[in-house]
Amino acid sequence: MKHLDINQIKEIIPHRHPFLLVDYIEDYEPGEYAVGYKCVSYREEFFAGHFPQEPVMPGVLTVEALAQVGAVAILSMEEYKGKTAYFGGIKSCKFKGKIVPGDKVRLETKIIKRRGPVGVGEAIASVDGKTAVIAELTFMIG
Repeated sequence: MKHLDINQIKEIIPHRHPFLLVDYIEDYEPGEYAVGYKCVSYREEFFAGHFPQEPVMPGVLTVEALAQVGAVAILSMEEYKGKTAYFGGIKSCKFKGKIVPGDKVRLETKIIKRRGPVGVGEAIASVDGKTAVIAELTFMIG
């Protein structure tokens, strides 16, 4: 297994606080897949407004976290080092469960298609083995 801490992640993808949504990478294979985690704290800035009486991590931020994990898989390839991965599309996205403060979110993105600088990742976010979000993410390397 190949691990990456937060500083190693920041060497691969350009995201920074408050928009870096991955705390560590448990395992990855360049160009193939990455598995990472987001440890959700009540102190996250978005909880102040989403929703104050019932804090829930916004679904779009979970999709972004999945994309960042996929970006680690792609941008760790030698030919894409120093580049940026952009969204090209989101397909078949389903929200199946809430993510709340205290959750440790497992983020897994497998690269299922790649042609030049464009590709597709199959992404799943889960908490305690239960799927919270599933989506197919298209990316473009810029």
